[in-house]
Amino acid sequence: MPSMDAAMLKGQVALVTGGTRGLGRDIARGLVNAGATVVVCGRNEPADADPALTFHAADVRDAAQATQLVDRIIADHGRIDIVVNNAGGSPPAAAEDCSSRFAEAIVGLNLMAPFYVAKAAFPHMAARKSGSIINISSVAGTRPSPRTALYGAAKAGLLSLTQSLAQEWGPHGIRVNALIAGLMLTDGNSDHYGDAAGQAAVAASLPLGRMGRGDDLAGAVLWLCSPAAAWVSGARIEVDGGGERPLFLDLATEQ
Repeated sequence: MPSMDAAMLKGQVALVTGGTRGLGRDIARGLVNAGATVVVCGRNEPADADPALTFHAADVRDAAQATQLVDRIIADHGRIDIVVNNAGGSPPAAAEDCSSRFAEAIVGLNLMAPFYVAKAAFPHMAARKSGSIINISSVAGTRPSPRTALYGAAKAGLLSLTQSLAQEWGPHGIRVNALIAGLMLTDGNSDHYGDAAGQAAVAASLPLGRMGRGDDLAGAVLWLCSPAAAWVSGARIEVDGGGERPLFLDLATEQ
């Protein structure tokens, strides 16, 4: 797990939504390794609890629960310095098959939940004139996203929200940034890319020749939380291994 400095975030309190598994847990562990006290949340308690992380059950798609979660952190720790809005995702579905209930759930998780958590943290960060909010978006929000159209639209909205909040909340000392995650391989999504041959084909389509890992995203989070990024706000940083190679590059090579 990357750590720019083992005491870089000492004394700071961080919240990572969806931090009980996958990319969220890797981000949470990176923050712990940098000295932060880290709270993670999810709808259900993880089967393999990490003693270095404090877990609180919450469905952050609900504004009241998001507020209660932040209030509990303030009651327990007296402050909240970092919010990583990581909770998100969507099963693939053709647009014509998406019900209104499905649409509300996907937009609620990937767009409204980050807003509710950030809004709940705002007054506490503003009172200290300091805070870092990091929204985890996706390449699906920057390009066409067939079979995950609602997910892509919500992630695009999250990028817009990030920049608007950075403008509004900058005068309060709060930095708001977004990381655009590329093709990441985790224990929970490996089946999405097929067998080993399928995963190798995806890796070969990326300039750096491999898929992303949790520590790749965690490293970017740590930098945004660090003093080195003290003048970075409203940024949309791609963590995608250089992006997928355009087809015309392969054709040119073949010719």
